[in-house]
Amino acid sequence: MQYGICNLSIVPLRFEPSDKAELVSQVLYGDYFKILEQRKSWSKIRIAFDGYEGWIDNKQYIEITEEQYNSLNNQAPILSNDLIEFVQDKDNHLYSIPLGSTLNGLELLNHSFDGSVVKEIQPKEDVIKTAFSFLNAPYLWGGKTPFGIDCSGFTQMVYKLNGYKLLRDASQQATQGEALSFIEESEPGDLAFFDNNEGDIVHVGIIMKDNYIIHAHGKVRIDRLDHSGIYNADKRMHTHKLRVIKKII
Repeated sequence: MQYGICNLSIVPLRFEPSDKAELVSQVLYGDYFKILEQRKSWSKIRIAFDGYEGWIDNKQYIEITEEQYNSLNNQAPILSNDLIEFVQDKDNHLYSIPLGSTLNGLELLNHSFDGSVVKEIQPKEDVIKTAFSFLNAPYLWGGKTPFGIDCSGFTQMVYKLNGYKLLRDASQQATQGEALSFIEESEPGDLAFFDNNEGDIVHVGIIMKDNYIIHAHGKVRIDRLDHSGIYNADKRMHTHKLRVIKKII
């Protein structure tokens, strides 16, 4: 088994080994992973944080040893806590990194960082504060940053910055936590999941107080939440059908 770490800011993770393939997620600075298959130009990887798999360009990561991988995996995450920051290499070159980048590999990469970090589990009330850091970020299928994010990338990154692990896709996140029977039982920071006409979970958002929800739909936005689902005041209609509410924290 081979191992790698992302030494760049925001790297595409694709469904197939091609630049034209679907963007399924992103590998952020400091993310480390197992290499499941290696070809001439592409590698299929499994990210340590959430077990998500996809293809990454061989030019956009560096290989590490099993010992280094295990060392990173045994550490509590240290994350960048500003919208955008920089790391510096030994030649004083700067690399921009987005909110939520993992900094545990700084020494391994021979990089330095002097920005704001978060490394402890935060109280549940901080989840909504963190969510506001992504407000108005444009929707991007597979995105995980304030410069483009999808619904489950948004919930995953918000929870990650508060010290909690969510899986990558909405359907996967819906398998976590404790199901609640009514909206009235929920607290700010709980997750609401929504399904399509076939009954598949296709959307997720973070519940706020007073029956509001913050979620990524066109952009990260705030809408009303009721027993039917999400009501978009701009469109004067329900845009998502409520399936289940889960308490993760």
